[in-house]
Amino acid sequence: MVVQSQSLRDRQVASLEKILNLNHASHEPSTHHQDLSVANGLVSKATPILNSDGDPIWKVLVFDNLGRDVISSVLRVNDLRAWGVTIHLNLSSARHPIPDVPALYLVEPTAVNLSLINQDLSKNLYSEAYINFLSSIPRPLMEDFAAQIAEAGTAESISQVYDQYLNFIVAEPDLFSLGLGKETYWALNSANAKDEEIDTLVDRIVSGLFSVVVTMGAIPIIRCPRGGAAEMIAAKLDRKLRDHILNSKDNLFSAQGQRSATAAVIPNSRPVLVIVDRNVDLIPMLSHSWTYQSLVHDVLKMHLNRITIETPIDEQNPSKGRTRKAYDLTSNDFFWSRNAGIPFPQVAEDIDTELTKYKDDANEITRKTGASSLEDLQTDNPNTSAQHLKAAISLLPELRERKATLDMHMNIATALLKGIKDRQLDNFFQIEESITKQTRMQMLELLNDGSKGSEPLDKLRLFLIWFLSTEQDISRSDMERFEEALTKSGADVAALTYVKRVREITRMTMMTSAPAQPAPQSTGGELFKGFSSISNRLTDRLASGALGTNFENLISGVKNFLPANKDITITKIVESLMDPASASSSAIAKTEDYLYFDPRSANARGTMPAPSQARHQQSSGMPGALVSLGPGTQASFGQRRQGFSEAIVFTVGGGSMDEYGNLQDWAKRTSAAGGAVASGPKRRVVYGSTEIVNAEDFVVGELARLGREDR
Repeated sequence: MVVQSQSLRDRQVASLEKILNLNHASHEPSTHHQDLSVANGLVSKATPILNSDGDPIWKVLVFDNLGRDVISSVLRVNDLRAWGVTIHLNLSSARHPIPDVPALYLVEPTAVNLSLINQDLSKNLYSEAYINFLSSIPRPLMEDFAAQIAEAGTAESISQVYDQYLNFIVAEPDLFSLGLGKETYWALNSANAKDEEIDTLVDRIVSGLFSVVVTMGAIPIIRCPRGGAAEMIAAKLDRKLRDHILNSKDNLFSAQGQRSATAAVIPNSRPVLVIVDRNVDLIPMLSHSWTYQSLVHDVLKMHLNRITIETPIDEQNPSKGRTRKAYDLTSNDFFWSRNAGIPFPQVAEDIDTELTKYKDDANEITRKTGASSLEDLQTDNPNTSAQHLKAAISLLPELRERKATLDMHMNIATALLKGIKDRQLDNFFQIEESITKQTRMQMLELLNDGSKGSEPLDKLRLFLIWFLSTEQDISRSDMERFEEALTKSGADVAALTYVKRVREITRMTMMTSAPAQPAPQSTGGELFKGFSSISNRLTDRLASGALGTNFENLISGVKNFLPANKDITITKIVESLMDPASASSSAIAKTEDYLYFDPRSANARGTMPAPSQARHQQSSGMPGALVSLGPGTQASFGQRRQGFSEAIVFTVGGGSMDEYGNLQDWAKRTSAAGGAVASGPKRRVVYGSTEIVNAEDFVVGELARLGREDR
């Protein structure tokens, strides 16, 4: 049997399962044997441990905010219940005593959390406590906690204390964030950020990356550019990994110390961890994307895999108003798993295909049973064959779940189409595809055109992308005209003030390849004819369904085209480090001086100063920027040409869905065509950041804030 490589989400779910099982190894661990039903679901087939009476051990789950985010991104209430969790509560909320039930804590190791846990123990809220820290608890905190427990005399109430190394949030199979908030870019680049805040932030990033590496189960080679926060983080992580290996006999990466939850098959070659600063390329944080996943993140403000959209209460009677619905986009959603990274026009076609398949399956069942509809199958019908009825009823749950999933995505598609049309996002995307060809006059005309989109921020994003991409010299008078046009359109140009300072850096580091082949063009003009033909069929079939008759109006005027096949800067960097034999010479030249850290190497890397020290000795033009003070390690020629089949890519200061999608596309494309053999090496790229931030939060919340500080 071929064991497929596990995704980061698979590994985190396995670790959470073990925690929910009171840190007992499952008898049927999903980490070693996976079938399709397990791979598409959120929890494994393993069952919770039983008490002496043969019943599941029911328990209360108590978490802090980060613990909540970690769990809610990969598990749902039904999943928790399957593992014996009867109720889940926030540690900081008021909680009533449940003295006969054990409590399972999943929290960060902070003084506040430890104090609250001690209060729970003193009040005898629960029968016993199973304490799981999301990251390794510092020794001083552990000693303080032990002193509190000894003073209160509650030690007997504690059954377990574990460091779990799970202080990161997994949103997609190989996408994670550290949940550090939407101000990390500001904090790392602002002269107003306090030294203590910088030091704490860098330490939290190192801790989160250490947990990701532990969960992945292999010690990586670390590569990063010289200078900036990336080098600081790489050096501290290298030291943390090195110290752990040297000081722990059975360390987390050894065969004895490897936890079963993360001990699946480790690849022969170690992964490479690429750490880069956000300033290496700001464009993905600003761009208008055309893939389903990026549109949902940008237009519908997806957070922790949840979106909220407005839908009509009655499709046939709009006067009844609208209601808000929340949807979760998870791994057991077959449609999302298959279409998240697909261009939106193709997603609409797949909705039609799946609806046709659903209708055919439903008709086949009703034909065999003699029922007029699926709803009639639950009633007593003497004309229905008992054998066919039994088979049909067994298929009903799957069919209804499939129909609910398709209805959800039809509602999402409707909301996206409305956002695309109102804001003319298709026009912005099309312009950005050829942004370097736009002249100054064309950009000025677009900014002054009041009919181009309803959202001033979209125009500002477009201009910032052009400003960062163009090779044209922009005079002061030209810039004043651009700023005047943006201000007149209603945009806040504070962000532009800061981007001017960053432009010279990003122009040196940005690398965008030309499309490998021309983007397919729609036949018969640019109108969204793919959606139009679909709408005709959907309107007839589901007049009273999720889309109703409004679908035709939404489609009118939206353009149909597929994005060009091009690799963005972060992808070119990763390619030059993972597959230098196939990378372009320009990409290799950009990463030639990237530092090389190997935590397993006997060679010492020296010590790095605190980030706050680096700030005060910096000589760059960026206020608050971090620079290198350490000796660093220059890679040898052989190390620079070393290839990797697996990579962890981490951006410091905010991540983008566009970068994640582009990296996954590159990995799939090169896995199929690269290498010495026809099938090519199997490549895998895990992408993460301090936080996954949408364009609005990045521009308004961080760039504009930095710009106002510069004035």
